Amino acid sequence: MSEEKKRFIQEFVPGKQLTLSHLIANPDPDMFQKLGIQEAGALGIMTCTPSETVIIAGDLATKAANVRLGFLDRFTGSLVIVGSVSEVEMAMLEINRFLSESLGYTPSKITKS
Repeated sequence: MSEEKKRFIQEFVPGKQLTLSHLIANPDPDMFQKLGIQEAGALGIMTCTPSETVIIAGDLATKAANVRLGFLDRFTGSLVIVGSVSEVEMAMLEINRFLSESLGYTPSKITKS
């Protein structure tokens, strides 16, 4: 009996966009411990495509507001911003604004929980 081999093909769809912008206000302290980052009032989670855009986003965040970078991965485009709720939101708004207006990216609505 012969077993048919299955192939999976992963495609990269080109585009310039923020695929996720989410602000978590007052996260559970355990979350910070599990993430290995210093506790703060809020976490901002963003994902950028192409993934290298996250370097620009991280720079914009720290220049726009009093926030720290909790995590930045240029291979996946993931960014975690840490600070007070208002500062994290300000940084996320600036990232969306700059990438949209200056670089032609599709912005992402900032959702909150």
